[in-house]
Amino acid sequence: MRIVVDLNRCQGYAQCVFLAPRVFELHGEEALLYAPTPPADQAERVLRAAAACPVQAILVGEPAGAGAGADVR
Repeated sequence: MRIVVDLNRCQGYAQCVFLAPRVFELHGEEALLYAPTPPADQAERVLRAAAACPVQAILVGEPAGAGAGADVR
């Protein structure tokens, strides 16, 4: 899992921090810090955090190349 937060869109509501504190951290009143590649055991929490974001600033996807066939001939 890979996440990207649109920091221009983020308004610091901190719902993500509440739902996935091991992945998201509010630094000061508005600066959001996050782990772009969270641990696998945090996947469900990250999905909930993304769904709860009032401004939909959290994008969740797979790392580049994930699921692609490694054996290319």
